[in-house]
Amino acid sequence: MAEYKETHIVEIPVDEEHQQKLQSAMATIPAIQQHPLMEISESPGHLLLLKLWQREEDLFERRIAMMETRMDNIKRELFQLCCFLLAFHGFFLTILFNLSIRSQEHTCRRWWLLSLISVSSSLTMIFLVQMKLCRYWKVSRQLQREKSDNRAVTRCIQELRMKGRSFDLSKEPQNSRRMKSSSVEIKWKPLSWCSQNLITICLICVTGMVFPACKYILCG
Repeated sequence: MAEYKETHIVEIPVDEEHQQKLQSAMATIPAIQQHPLMEISESPGHLLLLKLWQREEDLFERRIAMMETRMDNIKRELFQLCCFLLAFHGFFLTILFNLSIRSQEHTCRRWWLLSLISVSSSLTMIFLVQMKLCRYWKVSRQLQREKSDNRAVTRCIQELRMKGRSFDLSKEPQNSRRMKSSSVEIKWKPLSWCSQNLITICLICVTGMVFPACKYILCG
């Protein structure tokens, strides 16, 4: 005898909430396919350009971090040199004061020799400070250029991610800072030079005051 199997179909009721979620999930599939990042992944040229710019952005960030560390080290060295120079002046003036108490007539005749030793030693230290300052501002200018180039690359990456396949592959990062006119910088160049070399100017003034102070201490 043939056996007949009955097939039972079970209907699962779907409420309105689940139905709305299902419809929204089905509606997001075309939106994901049309997303700019999906368009970039499907275009080899745009994907390659995005990877190259991301790698360039990473290199910029590494160089910026190295330059910032280098500037911190230079500032620390400048502080040490300035403290050493001020300590030298204080120690030297103390020695002159002790010499003036012991034999004033003998030391007064050679005040210019002691002052010359102080000035020559101070100028050597000031020269080292000025070299450190020049290096500091050179690294600072390089750092500003690197940051400006990094911002230009970041803007291009953001624009590429927003536009997707419609982004022009021939576009290059534009550095707005270099496009500006340098007339303002030339106009305020003396003021900027004074601000950059303010430490050297102050040290020269201190050295200039120490020179007549030697004569006053020894012959006063």
